[in-house]
Amino acid sequence: MKFVDEVVIMVEAGKGGNGCASFRREKYIPKGGPNGGDGGHGGSVYLTADEGLNTLVDFRHVRRYRAKTGQTGMGRDMYGKGGDDIYVRVPVGTVVTDVDTEEVMGDLTTSGDVLCVAMGGRGGLGNTHFKSSTNRAPRQFTSGKEGEQRELRLELKLLADVGLLGLPNAGKSTLVRSVSAARPKVADYPFTTLHPNLGVVSIESHRSFVIADIPGLIEGAAEGAGLGVRFLKHLARTRLLLHLVDLSPFDDDRDPVSDVQLIIGELEKFSPELACKERWLVLNKLDLIPEDEREARCQAVVDGLQWRGPVYKVIGLSGEGTRDLMYHIMEHVERAKQAELEQQADDTK
Repeated sequence: MKFVDEVVIMVEAGKGGNGCASFRREKYIPKGGPNGGDGGHGGSVYLTADEGLNTLVDFRHVRRYRAKTGQTGMGRDMYGKGGDDIYVRVPVGTVVTDVDTEEVMGDLTTSGDVLCVAMGGRGGLGNTHFKSSTNRAPRQFTSGKEGEQRELRLELKLLADVGLLGLPNAGKSTLVRSVSAARPKVADYPFTTLHPNLGVVSIESHRSFVIADIPGLIEGAAEGAGLGVRFLKHLARTRLLLHLVDLSPFDDDRDPVSDVQLIIGELEKFSPELACKERWLVLNKLDLIPEDEREARCQAVVDGLQWRGPVYKVIGLSGEGTRDLMYHIMEHVERAKQAELEQQADDTK
């Protein structure tokens, strides 16, 4: 299935039914009073988060969603039937924005979340509402109100605890395959990953986290080079970033230090907030370096970057060094979740 993470759709709520102007007509009852019923309310449009979906591709085929119109009121004080609401399923993690106003209407982050994006019009009033002591035979009624219409931008931001950063071919997909059951494409050429992949890393029973692999960045990505930075938004919700570095550069003109600095520069251009998110340095592909040179090569990268955060050395292909890394990530994620829960508890006091 093709991965689609941003679409624009049109939603139209139903119009309310018109009220009815009628009078009681029964044998032996002359000049019966007004008995026109109200029109039914128009149907509304709702978006609902469904964990069974992981892409917005279906919206490429159907872009307009209309709810039903309310039924017109009838005589004998009968109200018109309300129009049926419609519920449109979207993936968990979908951000909904009004295209015209740029207002963020909602963020569906939990399975089962429901958001009303277009409210149905109210039904019109029948002539019974206009009866008074001075107006015993009112012929007034009101028309139903139009339902709301909106053009919406749906933007999917994957829900992951950990995100991977790095140049193309840095070994991100290989690492995901090594530590989870996910099977992203792996090959010996750049840009084998064309869309984000998610993997669940299970440490032990009831202890797991989600890791996100996005397409690699290259110089000029913020200006649209390569696949650009369109997939970086999927790292916005993560609690931690892993910066994977290939210790065996592609050619003599490149070195791991400049590779890291290049990615940091593109990250800062895209989002200063994302650039400030906690990052760990993961030095990968040690198996391509002679054993007697590994420690010196790793230390040269750390010194060249003046790195002050955690540093891990792994071989993604064989899994060497990944177990300790995953355990430390799990502990970090659990601490972050606990801190969030405590903050929420303080906010509700």
